Amino acid sequence: MPDFHHRMRPVLGRITLLALLWTGSALAQQTGSCLPAEDGSNPCPVSLRRPDVHPLSQMAEIGKQIFHDPLISGSGRLSCASCHEPGNHYASSAATPVFLGGAHLDLQGRRSIPTLTYAERSPNFSIGPDNPTSEAAPAIVANAAATQRGGKNAANPGAASANMVPQGGLFWDGRADTLQEQALGPLYDPAEMASTPEKVTERVIHAPYSDTLKQLAGASANASSSLLLAEAIFAMARYQIEDPAFHRYNSKFDGWLEGHEKFSPLEREGYLAFNDPAKGNCAACHVDTVASTRLPPLFTDHQYEALGAPRNMALKANHNPSSYDLGVCDRQPDGRTALSLYCGMFTTPTLRNVATRKVFFHNGVFRSLEDVLDFYALRDLEPKRFYPVSKTGHVEAYNDLPAQYRANLDTTDAPFDRKPGEQPAMTPHDREAIIAFLKTLTDR
Repeated sequence: MPDFHHRMRPVLGRITLLALLWTGSALAQQTGSCLPAEDGSNPCPVSLRRPDVHPLSQMAEIGKQIFHDPLISGSGRLSCASCHEPGNHYASSAATPVFLGGAHLDLQGRRSIPTLTYAERSPNFSIGPDNPTSEAAPAIVANAAATQRGGKNAANPGAASANMVPQGGLFWDGRADTLQEQALGPLYDPAEMASTPEKVTERVIHAPYSDTLKQLAGASANASSSLLLAEAIFAMARYQIEDPAFHRYNSKFDGWLEGHEKFSPLEREGYLAFNDPAKGNCAACHVDTVASTRLPPLFTDHQYEALGAPRNMALKANHNPSSYDLGVCDRQPDGRTALSLYCGMFTTPTLRNVATRKVFFHNGVFRSLEDVLDFYALRDLEPKRFYPVSKTGHVEAYNDLPAQYRANLDTTDAPFDRKPGEQPAMTPHDREAIIAFLKTLTDR
């Protein structure tokens, strides 16, 4: 779910920030002339490098059939495409916080459904130096709980390179490193697709695509059901990598980057507020720069943040007051001790196609971008808008994070740097404009 994560870094100034967005433009670095022009055009267009488009390989074609095959599920009624809908950018179009699955389609999944678009560019999970301009994973630090976290700011997202932060991985907690691992998660989850290796193997052996898969997999896979199953999951990964629908890079924003499109006045204001370290500060984590590789920006630094999202009582698991989803620190059995510094943190998702989502955050607690932006602007100024109030009138702020982990919350960076009685970092108009800009990130 799209979270707009923010961390403090030294401020360079708004014009310098936007001037530096375009790699290799000396004029921009000197004059700030790469600010969006008054007419909404990009005065410093770039040439983006997109994936080559070819017909799908035979293996990817098989993967596509498996992706859409409900008979691999325990109920026989859920395919991968049931939750990751091709018509909604491989995310869910349901307005419910989590999907109903299980053998009888009556069990709640644990978290909201992330998009599969652009997932192939996620680096492996690691805890190491903060380098949001690189997609390479650093080495994992042995004693993560003893490391220090600094902040960062949209004005200079590369300034805190010494920070030790969790980054990379798939799912909300980064527990899978590959598309194959990611596919197995919901496939075998009793509350989701509720299948088993035996059931999937049985289906793969007798499916219409079976003969072709066996031919491509070779003699070893034909002699081993576990190897054939591995080839089937590999085929789904190939489908996601090869099919351009998973990474179109053809939004209005991409057109603007290349100089083919113009922002409307409101979109232009939203772009500026999105990048302004004193307002939205969104680009601190939802990085919108074009790197030296010329790859289009993903609007994520692949890192994690604890934002204090309200507890979602629509989830049955949350009716147990002692039950908490602590994100990245729950990815391993001893995580609440070994990774205590990161309890309550969830991944920074891509904001591409965010305007087509129906629910937001890991627990699906918000139903609109307006709700999300209000939370960012007013979390600590008007907490009772988001958190429950006790019988004694006490606002139970950050009610989905145990007190011992609340030091992990972002409470110092714009827009979370406000105290009661102060003005929010973003005005209602700023929030409206940022949403208009976010709509330019929708693939066509």
